[in-house]
Amino acid sequence: MDNNLYADHMASLCRRYDDILEQSGFETLNVFSGAPRMQFLDDNPYPFKVNPQFKALVPITDNPNSWVIYKRGQKPKLLFYRPVDFWHYVPPAPQTFWSAFYDIELLSKPADAREFLSADRAAFIGETERLQDWPLGTINPEPLINRLHWARAYKTPYEVACLREANRIAMAGHRAAEQAFRSGASEFEINQAYLSATGQGENTMPYGNIVALNEHAAILHYTHLSTQRLPGTELKTFLIDAGANCNGYCADITRTYTYADSEFSQLIAAMDEKQLQLVDGLKPGQPYPDLHRQCHLKVGELLAQFGIVKSSAESAVESGLTRPFMPHGLGHFLGLQVHDVGGHQSSPDGGATPPPEEYPFLRTSRTIEESQVFTIEPGLYFIDSLLAELKASDLASEVNWDKVEEFRPYGGVRIEDNIVVGADTNMNLTRNWEAQS
Repeated sequence: MDNNLYADHMASLCRRYDDILEQSGFETLNVFSGAPRMQFLDDNPYPFKVNPQFKALVPITDNPNSWVIYKRGQKPKLLFYRPVDFWHYVPPAPQTFWSAFYDIELLSKPADAREFLSADRAAFIGETERLQDWPLGTINPEPLINRLHWARAYKTPYEVACLREANRIAMAGHRAAEQAFRSGASEFEINQAYLSATGQGENTMPYGNIVALNEHAAILHYTHLSTQRLPGTELKTFLIDAGANCNGYCADITRTYTYADSEFSQLIAAMDEKQLQLVDGLKPGQPYPDLHRQCHLKVGELLAQFGIVKSSAESAVESGLTRPFMPHGLGHFLGLQVHDVGGHQSSPDGGATPPPEEYPFLRTSRTIEESQVFTIEPGLYFIDSLLAELKASDLASEVNWDKVEEFRPYGGVRIEDNIVVGADTNMNLTRNWEAQS
């Protein structure tokens, strides 16, 4: 990673934190990375997941019992946990592109951090389970966290570079996964090929990979990973929603493939065109729910084009007929978290703007602005439970149920890219790497 890029990022970050601390009435921010949690009735911990507010200040994702102490106008202090331990891997002291930007103290015991902490005009962000009676300051103050969440929506060039690299890694995995699918691999084997190609393990992935064959593609968050191989005569479709991690930043990419040419492969190609149109529609100044409504119009166009519904696209949207075929939101903020924070926030001070009543699962109701990063992920699915409700409704006569039955074994289609919003043109972090395959 470019040192100058990180230097500019830290300068921007320090200005942001200085302003937010002053607005919130604090001088110091104490941020805890988190501690391992033990499994119930066991002596093994759950996989460690870092406090996202910690990795917002320093690109460390895998070291519990560490701290960042940020004081207004001062160089951040990193308390890096490095125990004397012959049972487990002990990370080396940080010597990398970012380490010069922190005053680093090494901790041999978690309790050693206490002497560096002060509660005077301080705020604390993190879990407090093992920190009773520590001098933490005000614990997780909502006004401060609201301002931090609001600001996270605007990405620096360093953050964009991390997201771009995460996309590069993820696309290598997607290419390997497609090859494994076409060779007849099981869902489990496809996932193993993905992990191997990315060089990242399951606990490093930003979320559980969705690797779905045939009708499993209709389960929006399918992570079962069947070990059963299907013969070529039974293989129809493959949907993979899988990402990668770079310095704590996430990629979140979805592709859909068919095993052989079919009408459903034409539907996938048509959805791909619609998805790119929606990417182009991501413009500063537009409320994100308006783009979501455009997405439903495009889904309606596909439903009519392929004879799935008898209504026009406009009528299908107006009546709600498109909703059972696309029940999720068009996309969400992306960054240090897969569903990055602040999507429904009304202002830096807090408050919430709920999604439209007819689209309750839309994760973003903010107005689109430059330097924000979104996923754009339209889909069209044949979900048994939603189809059953539709068949029992007044809209049932508007559906060509024979065509639904033809497509039901394919499960569904989703196409997802990661997009940086620009003043005039957007940056598609995903397609550039796909073009280089």
